[in-house]
Amino acid sequence: MNKQSVRLSLGALPKAELVKITISVSVELKAQLDAYAEVHGRLHQMSVDATVLIPHMLAAFIARDRGFKALQLKACTARAE
Repeated sequence: MNKQSVRLSLGALPKAELVKITISVSVELKAQLDAYAEVHGRLHQMSVDATVLIPHMLAAFIARDRGFKALQLKACTARAE
């Protein structure tokens, strides 16, 4: 597997101001997150813990959610009226 032939949805990690929250996930999801972090680290030549990836995964999910965007736009329009 070379870097050019495989692409993950989550790219390189940007630096950001952080706020700490605590979540609980299933054992199965934690194992998947750990596996994803391992693959991500190999592709970007930097070791990363799954807990570092979670905020970026959530941000990417929200950014792609068309239903959320539509409802958010609708709420902004309603407030402006």
